[in-house]
Amino acid sequence: MKPRVRFAPSPTGYLHIGGARTALFNWLYARHTGGTFVLRIEDTDAARNSQEAVNVILEGLRWLGLDWDEGPLTPDATGPCKGDRGPYFQSQRKANYQARIEALMSRDLAYKHADGTIKFRMTREPILIPDLVVGDVVRPLTDREEIDPDWVLVRSDGQPVFHFVNVVDDLEMGITHVIRGEDHLSNTAKHIALFRAFGVEPPKYAHIPLILNNDGSKMSKRDQGASLTSYLENGFLAEAVNNYLCLLGWSPKNDVEKLSLAEVVERFDLPQILRHNAKFDYEKLTWLQGEYCREVAPERFYELGVHAFAKAGVDTNQFETSYVKAALDTCRGKIKTFSELPAYAGFYFTDTFSYEPEGAKKAFVPENKPRLEKVRAAFAQLATFEAASIEAALKATATELGVKVGVLIHPTRLATTGQPHGPSLYHLLEVLGKAKVAQRIERALDCIVGQ
Repeated sequence: MKPRVRFAPSPTGYLHIGGARTALFNWLYARHTGGTFVLRIEDTDAARNSQEAVNVILEGLRWLGLDWDEGPLTPDATGPCKGDRGPYFQSQRKANYQARIEALMSRDLAYKHADGTIKFRMTREPILIPDLVVGDVVRPLTDREEIDPDWVLVRSDGQPVFHFVNVVDDLEMGITHVIRGEDHLSNTAKHIALFRAFGVEPPKYAHIPLILNNDGSKMSKRDQGASLTSYLENGFLAEAVNNYLCLLGWSPKNDVEKLSLAEVVERFDLPQILRHNAKFDYEKLTWLQGEYCREVAPERFYELGVHAFAKAGVDTNQFETSYVKAALDTCRGKIKTFSELPAYAGFYFTDTFSYEPEGAKKAFVPENKPRLEKVRAAFAQLATFEAASIEAALKATATELGVKVGVLIHPTRLATTGQPHGPSLYHLLEVLGKAKVAQRIERALDCIVGQ
């Protein structure tokens, strides 16, 4: 039988990066083995769940490209899941849970407690958890009278608890492998006992290492990089995030760190999951993002760039498409995340930018006013305003003035972009065009006090 795995998040807030990594590992194992990846929303806690949180989960998985293989038909589904099926929702499976409770009670494996709850008669024997990652773990149980190992299946308000519905769904959905965070290992003895009470062997368990902050502390929702949504908002590429998540707790057994998802699918297997906790390194993720960003096809770079500008309130639709594309072309290979674009290249789309203060102190000094006037005059003489001719004119002017070309580059860049750093000067000037460059140099000259 081919493996059947599942990702079963609770829609109570944002999608944590650890949850995204769990979904990815399950998806990878299903794709590597030719198995099935099931998405199940554990939404029985009506007081804490929200549709908004469900949407965040679905949006995150679709952005990562983690398509699920089965679920109830949803006519309005728009995601990549096969057959236009949505995820399973536990809130729609209450009849299943009730039937299972009745079965346990009929066999005296569960009973109604004095406090109104329904409790499971837990075994008093130690339980062996044969884990594919952690190894064999024994959970000893005590029969001391003062400690009651029985646990609640259904609360006094009639609401079934997580541990119960989790097992029932895994059983009825034929889940063969449960791949989840190591923080769930403490619950697994309960789950194994319940599977056996239903007369079936439990699935195989693989508890994957936790993701910690770089200093070894537990990641909270306030920590940088903890929320998957932050990557969508900050202009990361899904392939870069997937690649980095693969490296958090899994080793491809060589020194290669940059791997496509197809390459990981080919290599991924549970024995390669590392035992020790993974430390989240935001700088390494950003580096990997930069590597992927350099390889993005021009049309996709353009699409993502326009989206980043729109998000920052810059309407690129006011400009010719050819101009916008030419502007973005000068940014390729220069940025790591698309959220950097508005600050890096916003000067293309406004003439009212301010000058970076420290840069202005250095570049807009009195002796640079006549130099910038010479640059303006040299540019005015050019028959073709292209990068090569601009470069030649700037170098010739530097020679005429007896200075290094860098002396002219810095004030020219600041005058035309407002920033001391940015895209290639000669190419950005070509994109801006002769008239706009002349206007911006004139504006800067008005700001410089002459000698």
